[in-house]
Amino acid sequence: MHEWVQHYHQRLLDAGLIDCSAQQFQRWFDFMGLQRHLKVLGIFSRLSLRDNKPGYLKDIPLTFSYALNTCSAYEELADFHLFLNTQIKPVLAESL
Repeated sequence: MHEWVQHYHQRLLDAGLIDCSAQQFQRWFDFMGLQRHLKVLGIFSRLSLRDNKPGYLKDIPLTFSYALNTCSAYEELADFHLFLNTQIKPVLAESL
């Protein structure tokens, strides 16, 4: 996926739509992806708990894994990564 992000960044640069480094663009991409994955985790949980639609629970491990991997790549997210690993991951392991 990293190659796709680099290609998209270059296309935006060529079109004059952005003016940032590839590193900054990757950071923005990762942080936006993390936010969206965290939102999806909440939605999947709600669908199961409130709406009695447990089919989405099977997608939680992959979605959670993305969040953990993204957090591990950024030093400023170390505390959040620790929280996810120590507080959320054990609960997921028990409930899925």
